[in-house]
Amino acid sequence: MNRRLFLGTLAAVLAAPANAAAVAPRSVRTRPGLYEFVFARLRYDSGDWDYNPKVCANVLDAVVQYTNIPVYQHEVVITADSDELTAYPFLFMTGHKLVRFSDRERHGLIRFVENGGLLLSDDCNHDIDGLYAKSFEAEMLKAFGPAGAMPRLPNSHALYRSFFRFPDGPPQTSHELNGWGDDLVHDYLRGIEQQDRLGVLYSNKDYGCEWDYDWRNKRFRARDNTRFAVNIVVYAMT
Repeated sequence: MNRRLFLGTLAAVLAAPANAAAVAPRSVRTRPGLYEFVFARLRYDSGDWDYNPKVCANVLDAVVQYTNIPVYQHEVVITADSDELTAYPFLFMTGHKLVRFSDRERHGLIRFVENGGLLLSDDCNHDIDGLYAKSFEAEMLKAFGPAGAMPRLPNSHALYRSFFRFPDGPPQTSHELNGWGDDLVHDYLRGIEQQDRLGVLYSNKDYGCEWDYDWRNKRFRARDNTRFAVNIVVYAMT
């Protein structure tokens, strides 16, 4: 489903305040409903695409907790060359290792972005010189040409005010200074704009590991670190 088809139905939903009531539990179904947010994960053969398995449940919990957006309760795993990829407005990609796409997969990602989809690519190495970073960036240049250089997003970008406000840009993660990666706090995200919309959001901050915990443990945290995920979801669906 094209992201823009969500606009009419979800305009009022997305305007709900942060303390809006949670969506009521629903019975388990095998396919998503027409207007539900679906957490889709990209499967690619060259790397560890299935790392951080709890991210989906935690992000969906945040969407339910803070908004009235209906959600599909299960993660959908899909490949870049699938004919069904453009049915989803959001696609999550993560890993530590090599990123290599076939021509068919690369064209599938281009079609996904041009159709209004948002790919969130999160480097688990949180390292600008790591294997994931270098190979993913090379793939984006192959796919999107000069736009694939992925310039830094300014702190004024709509992403940082699509629901919660992050005036200083992307929130930092506890994993950025854990002794791995490049030992830097990255105060920026990068991306590819298509038709005045963000089509690829690229992170060296390791949000995947930051959000990879049981959603029930949020009650032990002084501040919910998945709030930024809500901004990404809302941006993807408007």
